[in-house]
Amino acid sequence: MPSFDKILIANRGEIACRVIRTAQALGYRTVAVYSEADAEARHVQLADEALCIGPAPVGQSYLKAAAILDAARRTGADAVHPGYGFLSENAEFARACEAAGIVFIGPSVEAIHLMGSKRLSKLAMLEAGVPCIPGYEGAEQDDASLAREAGRIGYPLMIKASAGGGGRGMRLVQAADELAAQLRTARSEALNAFGSDELILEKAVIRPRHVEIQVFGDHHGNLVHLGERDCSVQRRHQKVIEEAPCPVLTPGLRQAMGEAAVKAAARVNYVGAGTVEFLLDASGAFYFLEMNTRLQVEHPVTELVTGQDLVAWQIRVAEGQPLPLKQEDIALRGHAIEVRLYAEDAGNGFLPQTGEVLRWEPQVQDGIRIDHGLVEGRAVTPFYDPMLAKVIAYGATRDEARRKLVRAVEDCVLLGVKANQRFLANLLKHPEFAAGNATTAFIGEHFANDPSLRPQAPQPGELALAAALLYQASASARAHQGGLAGWRNAGNEPWRYQLHDGEQKHTVELEVLEPGAQPRLLACIGDSAVALWLIAMDARWVVAEINGIRRRIAHHRQGERVWLYGTGGNLELRDVTHEPAGAQGGAASGTVKAPMDGAIVDVLVSEGARVSKGQLLLVLEAMKMEHPLKAGVDGIIRRIQVSKGEQVKSRQLLVEVEEA
Repeated sequence: MPSFDKILIANRGEIACRVIRTAQALGYRTVAVYSEADAEARHVQLADEALCIGPAPVGQSYLKAAAILDAARRTGADAVHPGYGFLSENAEFARACEAAGIVFIGPSVEAIHLMGSKRLSKLAMLEAGVPCIPGYEGAEQDDASLAREAGRIGYPLMIKASAGGGGRGMRLVQAADELAAQLRTARSEALNAFGSDELILEKAVIRPRHVEIQVFGDHHGNLVHLGERDCSVQRRHQKVIEEAPCPVLTPGLRQAMGEAAVKAAARVNYVGAGTVEFLLDASGAFYFLEMNTRLQVEHPVTELVTGQDLVAWQIRVAEGQPLPLKQEDIALRGHAIEVRLYAEDAGNGFLPQTGEVLRWEPQVQDGIRIDHGLVEGRAVTPFYDPMLAKVIAYGATRDEARRKLVRAVEDCVLLGVKANQRFLANLLKHPEFAAGNATTAFIGEHFANDPSLRPQAPQPGELALAAALLYQASASARAHQGGLAGWRNAGNEPWRYQLHDGEQKHTVELEVLEPGAQPRLLACIGDSAVALWLIAMDARWVVAEINGIRRRIAHHRQGERVWLYGTGGNLELRDVTHEPAGAQGGAASGTVKAPMDGAIVDVLVSEGARVSKGQLLLVLEAMKMEHPLKAGVDGIIRRIQVSKGEQVKSRQLLVEVEEA
């Protein structure tokens, strides 16, 4: 059997860091690969050696198999761990590793190829006797054949890209008159995302749970499962919360699903880590969905309830060692729940966010695990998936794990980039989730009106504190210059601040009751009055008493900008008190700015053109998604400051519209 000493991790971000940690603990040398955008990334810093494999776009770096194999050759790496995503389920990459004499830490080429096709894998599962959703997985792909089969299956039904995943190329069809249009959209999306427009049809399972089984095989014919994970809470078919064990699985159902998953893995002589995904309906019937031939994003919850390191299992199996445990030795203890921390604005349609990580201070406590790839002072770029970290909690009971996770999510300090903490915390607190009743329809049916899904104005206390920090910074500067801190010749007239939160302007009037190193202040924001006492402050934290309640709050200041870790996470406020009025324009005043770093993929107007409010002007691509940028007013295009293909920075001025 093969042996190796140095492992190249063909990935980035938190999963690369996670693999490096276990590989080094087992005594292996590690090699990181990175794009030009990731030169200072955490996985690069953790590895023993690192090589740049190309420019930032994934097609020129992390998806470039030849560059990765060349990096392995140059560093003497004799094994490759692909992580998840990128090339992890690419059969040709696994074949190329094999041809180069490099151990691919994953399953066989044949297993990857078969399970990478929803159509072929479903045929294999039917042959193996694994329960499958009624549908059509034939080779006839013309519209007439698919329409005929859809009529046989009945509505509602799902169209799925055979080569797909992550919700792309997937469409729910409620009635026959929708089918043709949905087939066109699904084919186009599948072809663009996966290079194949092959589709399958399946009867729609309404309000199911998404339950997956972790399986493992070795080169000696041993196969086991390590229990299940419930991944039912999803948004647009993307997992949001994962937990182990599933709240509704009985021992009998767990055994039946585990045996079906092992049967599925046995059909392809599976070796390594894999996940067999099922849909579970309200009656207890379950159906094969797909098999992922790699480590899953959510593998930590399985590790916490089984006490096993699944990456260590992968490495040992790849070396030819037998599985460390037999089925009867695997037991589930306690409960674990994981959420995915994303750089996105849940209150603004989940718009991905970019920018510099000014502060990253996760509060790791007993029962909390945080897998991440963040480095303070480094940027979250538009080139990659917006997932920043995974926050995982373990407890003796489900509710204990849930409570710990709420606290951990709310206490993870991230400044400089907006993330989805409030959305995640509110999901975890929701009574339906707390009761263990969530299905794949949970967010749509029970969470659509949650406050985290709408823009939220800063709280009066947050605005007051931001003004107080600006005041104290200027007072300290005057004191160092030999002046009197907090003194000016206007007597007791309040200090007036104009603070911008995005395009929203807030006025704060700050009265200094007691100046000095621990000033007492009174802030007025509209009809609200806020009493403040700044008790202690350094460059990272401020201890303040706000309306009689003492809190320790993370902050950061650069010039006229203040960042606070507020009720919704990252809050950025800009002091525009002394800026000329023209410099404060936003979309409503005719300026269109980039909402994040990205690339302009289309310019749809020209200078001098008349446009109407809401008209599409530009398309920006960032983090694998396209974002339409529209006119905020009726008017005439006076200036376009970008062209197609140009890279732009967050808040860069792109278009000026003169209001009609």
